[in-house]
Amino acid sequence: MQMPDMPVNVPVDDPNADTEWNDILRKHGVIPEKPPSPTPMIQEALEEARRLAHENRLEGKDLDELAELEDDEDDDFLEHYRNKRMQELSTINAASVYNQVYHLQKPDYSRDVTEASSKAYILVLLTSSHGTNGESRIMIDIWRELAQRFGDVKFCQMRADLCIEGYPEKNTPTVLIYKDGDIKRQLVTLRELRGTRTNAQDVEQLLVDIGAVRIGDARLRRNKADADADASTSKIRQSAVDPDDSDWD
Repeated sequence: MQMPDMPVNVPVDDPNADTEWNDILRKHGVIPEKPPSPTPMIQEALEEARRLAHENRLEGKDLDELAELEDDEDDDFLEHYRNKRMQELSTINAASVYNQVYHLQKPDYSRDVTEASSKAYILVLLTSSHGTNGESRIMIDIWRELAQRFGDVKFCQMRADLCIEGYPEKNTPTVLIYKDGDIKRQLVTLRELRGTRTNAQDVEQLLVDIGAVRIGDARLRRNKADADADASTSKIRQSAVDPDDSDWD
């Protein structure tokens, strides 16, 4: 069989060109088959994303928010999420065995932190030597608040110099995050958060990032009123910080 002349102005080095010449080359195995158009796959992915978004539209809503949707949602679908949320709350309540800040002693550190991290996330706050460091004071307040709300996470606190002899004051506060016997993450001062503007929601995001709290957990502060209250508190705290007492050296 004699192949027809190659069409004019069609580049030989474009195997994906939709031409009669390329069809012949593909038929004889000279060039590979043209890859399928991505358009159908993209469209399928978009449709699947829309379906999942619709099915999961109630994720993260608490029981009160679900109750407000009784007139807008199918009863069976709403009941499914209500039961799911009740089960999640039951699981959280069963695991909430801490609910306070634990003040550590060095002889008990291994037992209370390293070994205990096999059962839960352990967050250790190392504060400045005399509690005068501005960022340490901010974190002490946040630690107290979150410990009460997230009882399945163990919040611990200790003076840095009592934990590690000669630990630099300028490195406080330091946060050590333990799980399964190892340090999974550490923050030295609050520069990785928002410095003296750090609030409870910033540390909540940290809990989500490390996997200690799941996205959509009803205990997370989500409404704007809470955010505004945190912002006002942060300003008050910031004004109380001694400008000469900086950890940003």
